[in-house]
Amino acid sequence: MADTIAELVVRANDRPVSIGVSGDWGAGKSSMIQLTRASLNKRQPQNAPEKYLFVEFNAWLYQGYDDARAALLDVIASKLNDEATKRKKGIEKAGEFLRRVKWFRLTKLLALPAASVALGLPPIGLPGEIAGVVRDVTDGDITEDDLKNAGSFASTVAATGRALLDPKQEFSPPKEIQALRDSFEDALAHIDVTLVVLIDDLDRCLPDTTISTLEAIRLFLFLKNTAFVIAADDGMIKHAVKKHFRGLDDETLVTNYFDKLVQIPIRVPALGTQEVRAYMMMLFIENSELGSEEKDALRIAIASQLRESWKGKRVDKNYIANCGVSLPAALTARLDTAERLAPLMTTSDRIAGNPRLIKRFLNALSIRMAISAAQGVGVDEAVLAKLLLFERLAPKAAYVALTSAVNADPDGKPRILAEWEEAAAAGQGYEPVGVWDDVFIREWLALPPAFADDDLRGALYVGREQAPLITSADRLSSEAAALLTALLEHPQEAEALESDLQALQRPEVAIIMERLLARARQEQAWGVPPILQACIAVANADPTQGAAVAGFLIERPGKQIEPSIVPRIASLPWAADVLSRWKNSPDVGGPVKKVIENRAQSGNLAE
Repeated sequence: MADTIAELVVRANDRPVSIGVSGDWGAGKSSMIQLTRASLNKRQPQNAPEKYLFVEFNAWLYQGYDDARAALLDVIASKLNDEATKRKKGIEKAGEFLRRVKWFRLTKLLALPAASVALGLPPIGLPGEIAGVVRDVTDGDITEDDLKNAGSFASTVAATGRALLDPKQEFSPPKEIQALRDSFEDALAHIDVTLVVLIDDLDRCLPDTTISTLEAIRLFLFLKNTAFVIAADDGMIKHAVKKHFRGLDDETLVTNYFDKLVQIPIRVPALGTQEVRAYMMMLFIENSELGSEEKDALRIAIASQLRESWKGKRVDKNYIANCGVSLPAALTARLDTAERLAPLMTTSDRIAGNPRLIKRFLNALSIRMAISAAQGVGVDEAVLAKLLLFERLAPKAAYVALTSAVNADPDGKPRILAEWEEAAAAGQGYEPVGVWDDVFIREWLALPPAFADDDLRGALYVGREQAPLITSADRLSSEAAALLTALLEHPQEAEALESDLQALQRPEVAIIMERLLARARQEQAWGVPPILQACIAVANADPTQGAAVAGFLIERPGKQIEPSIVPRIASLPWAADVLSRWKNSPDVGGPVKKVIENRAQSGNLAE
């Protein structure tokens, strides 16, 4: 695809061209931008000055620090000026273009119409930062001291504007914009280059930055010797346009705005199973102990095979094993993992072959394997990969049910899966019930290794940031496990779960409180963190748990206690002892004690 874009630029033969590279988040737009540049570089003339001059612009990096439109103008002008100086060609034309850009930037900073400055109309309340800009614009002819000592900022800036542009010319904003375009085109012609502007991460920007960048691009579009390659998610661009033109609901008009900037739309193609499998295998190869030459040989072989996948040729473990590179045993096992996971990575609507999501999945797998090694848990990578896949892609209720089955079994084995896994492996029909009746789960059950006779407690332990590790003695029901997961993931919404908590058995509520307090120990500041909301909800559902919350808060270091926690807990029946301890503790700050004292005087403390 990148070679195709490069070929389009070459075939334009100095005629203007604008190409839009669209695709979802993480689909590979940035990679395609870089591959396009590499492909164009291969097409540079031999034994002659380079034909293609590249400007890479990432508006997201300027967001919050600079005006994106002005920043893009500056980047282009500076690049042309530097190139003219290096080639000793078109220096005067590039310098004129740079001066015009700086002039436009000056008027932008003043927040005045360009005509006001050019005609010498006295602006009011000019900011002090103008001094540096004017000095920059005039190449040092006017210094900061000159401005400070001038009787009027307005007259000085107006004089600067007249010095930059020919005062004899009749001024009008449309003429100045055309002059800027003409100056830009002249500079390119005299330097004898085609400027290739690569715009990336536009869909990461806030709407105002997105529109500002697109407006800057519009200034230079359709001029000779220019090529724009713009990478963006169509959906985000449409959102920015809608927000900019408030009340514009016509989808056709919204789409037309971007289409007018882009002559040739190209969408990053979705990856199929072959590409996903190849990508996963190359990531494993890249992180293996193979030497750089061996890695590169495999990369070239895999890329070559992929180009002929339409003929039915496969990229799989057998193909890689026959590429003439001796594969370490650990890498062979990982290639097995990639082969098993690739079909589900492709078909699942929560990953859908998205390269960034695939890479995140493998990074998470790598981190958990590292935790396993560091803790001496000894989890098999294939087991961990299959469990991680279930965690990421299965319905939430099914994941809760799986962890509950593991926690309820004395040996940590999800025996509930036995019959289904056996039928899936044999290709026989079976009928999973309840939350297990899911298309993804049916495919997942057929993946090796089978889980029914495996102790999964170690695998759950290294992934416990997603689900709490509960020993077999805890014996939480699936309802209790689901409530615990909800409280840990959304503690700020805990109040809505109080009636459900009241329906649980007392021992289960005690286990939930224990797990919440374990998470709460990670907090370093005790104002009103969300986890406190969850603890209060459990204590409201079962008043006997109030003592556990009180004891926990009393144990917190005094310096962590903030005044805002006092009104939140003051009226709760278990809080009196906590507030009394804080009031008499030398470690608790004065503002906290003051709030406690004020509430006591007003009678707003529980007895």
